[in-house]
Amino acid sequence: MAVYELSNRLVVGIASSALFDLAEADAVFRDQGEEAYRAYQEEHLDDTLDKGIAFPFIRRLLSLNDLSPDDPLVEVIVLSRNDPDTGLRVMRSIQAHGLSISRAIFMQGRSPYRFMPALNMSLFLSANETDVREAVALGLPAGRVLGPAAADEDDDRDLRIAFDFDGVLADDASERIYQSDGIKGFLSHETTNAATPHDPGPLRDFLAGINRLQQREEEQRATDPDYKIRVHVSLVTARNAPAHERPVRSLKNWGVTVNDAFFLGGIDKSTIIEVLRPHIFFDDQVGHLTGTARSTPSVHVPFGKLNEQGRPAPEQAQQ
Repeated sequence: MAVYELSNRLVVGIASSALFDLAEADAVFRDQGEEAYRAYQEEHLDDTLDKGIAFPFIRRLLSLNDLSPDDPLVEVIVLSRNDPDTGLRVMRSIQAHGLSISRAIFMQGRSPYRFMPALNMSLFLSANETDVREAVALGLPAGRVLGPAAADEDDDRDLRIAFDFDGVLADDASERIYQSDGIKGFLSHETTNAATPHDPGPLRDFLAGINRLQQREEEQRATDPDYKIRVHVSLVTARNAPAHERPVRSLKNWGVTVNDAFFLGGIDKSTIIEVLRPHIFFDDQVGHLTGTARSTPSVHVPFGKLNEQGRPAPEQAQQ
């Protein structure tokens, strides 16, 4: 398959640290070094890795390929810091779990995120904060997974995705106004500029790709009235009226849509997320994710001025 054909697909890059639970193997790497890690992976080559934080999201995303079996709508590619030898366990675990992932890039001790544009990726997920921050600094759409490895219920076919707005779907220009001028200045600015669309943020194109999947679902339902829509997208933002109008207008201007919108006005997002139960939630502020990550697979998108001030956590070992 020519690489250009990926332009018609939603392409997601996934580090093994986001897809599987690598805590035990990483502990070996940290405590005993690379050679012991390599020996450990070889010894456990046929031991299937447990599901990680992003596993339910990825499995459901790939399941949508049943809408177009001959030309898949979704492509997931492993981007890994492992070398090819130690990466064998990851690929065998993928096969054991029945995931239709056949492509991977393994680069010993280095992150392959710089290959994202060549592969038309609109998202890269990893547990390695340093890799994610470096990718975002280069203008690439990436996020660090946080939270529990949520139960992956086989009888639940839905895929629920939730996004924050500022710093995720949109740029952080309004957040900067809030930081410099306070809530009154922010509300005044957003009211004055309600008809002016925001510039897109790092995950606007990913949402556009999700919308293409939703459109394909609508086409399926038009020919099969019994088909049940699986993909549901929510906007969950700390904004409230009158600052709600500009995001709605911006989404329309960009040609993207969400199914639901929650304008919470500072209410703790975790209270809503616990009810909404998304399979993944994207936000640019760690403070918001501290609560959501207790129960929900969450993703920190370290974009914008606020995240430039933060320091990355200690780097994880192998991805």
